[in-house]
Amino acid sequence: MEPFNRNIYAFNQGVDKVVLKPVAKGYVAVVPALARQGVTNFFNNISMVVTTFNDALQLKGTKVPVDIARFTTNLVFGLGGLIDVASALKIESRREDFGQTLGYWGVGGGPYLILPLLGPSNPRDGVGLAVDFVVSPFFYVAPNSGAEVRWGLLALDVVNTRANLLEAEKILDTAAMDRYSFLRDSYLQRRAYLIHDGQPPTGPGTRQKTLKELEEEDMMDEPVPPRP
Repeated sequence: MEPFNRNIYAFNQGVDKVVLKPVAKGYVAVVPALARQGVTNFFNNISMVVTTFNDALQLKGTKVPVDIARFTTNLVFGLGGLIDVASALKIESRREDFGQTLGYWGVGGGPYLILPLLGPSNPRDGVGLAVDFVVSPFFYVAPNSGAEVRWGLLALDVVNTRANLLEAEKILDTAAMDRYSFLRDSYLQRRAYLIHDGQPPTGPGTRQKTLKELEEEDMMDEPVPPRP
């Protein structure tokens, strides 16, 4: 899948360079940091609905009440989620998605896949994205008055998320590495970490391969040119 993935990755980078990154920089320049933090808090709180749904599917009975407590606390006492009151009260913040749920029940991820505009994924997590969108409150916003509000909120979420990545991106910009390979390796390791709640399996055949090992495999797959 790598030739296909690299083409999609190049397309995504082009869209980011021309559209998303300039908009995110403008957003940071215009919107005060306190307001941006409020937007981040709001969307993080909305995501607790998806987390609660997936914790229930994973039969994590002790986590569901905590998820509900966090969501309702911020909704009621945090001005609809703009203020993260729950964190101040030491209520645990977690993220679960349907891709993790499938992985929790033993469904394999399949090949690494770069999705247009959405970025790193795999077939399992791609299906998970669709399910999570239907579960999310965004899907039910303004059902009788058109989708303008829904897509407006989603656009704000994308821009705010991209703005939050501007500082972290500087590390990748200054490092001498193949960014595609680095992001691939990071994504695979992070997903394994999340699916297994921070305790990925160990032993023969279970360890996540390092970036160097993956690159060596890529080089081995390349055909050896014939001798002159």
